Amino acid sequence: MFSSEITNKAHQLLKSLRNRGIKLATAESCTGGLASVAITELPGSSEIFDRGFVTYSNESKIELLTVPTYFIDDFGAISMETAMAMAEGALLMSKADISVSITGIAGPDGGSDEKPVGTVFIATAFKGKKSNYQQHLFTGNRHSIRLQAVESAFDMLLKRIQ
Repeated sequence: MFSSEITNKAHQLLKSLRNRGIKLATAESCTGGLASVAITELPGSSEIFDRGFVTYSNESKIELLTVPTYFIDDFGAISMETAMAMAEGALLMSKADISVSITGIAGPDGGSDEKPVGTVFIATAFKGKKSNYQQHLFTGNRHSIRLQAVESAFDMLLKRIQ
């Protein structure tokens, strides 16, 4: 189901989180739970994976992750502000120590001049530390963009915990 790169990074992430005693939560929009699936495919993932939120609609981001309504109204669901609020909300609404959020436009429709298809924001929140984010412009089809987002989220988490 996943490329060897994603599977290997998921293994690295599992090992690093386990070694540090860190629990993870995910908040996914455009990836629809793919990051959670990639992690939970691995034996032993229950030691480190607390929960995953698939918040595809704006309402679910507000209700489940406490994303302020005005972030979505003012900046859009695909924005640094919303990605950061999603990651922070996942941390707040879980028993995790670190979280990652992914929100973007996987296509083939939905893009604009300002935010074309492939625009993805990934954010991490880590208890006691400042949240951070990355903006990406991935290329390819819908499936490829979603997988690139998962791989980038794992890279970001690995850098964050090391």
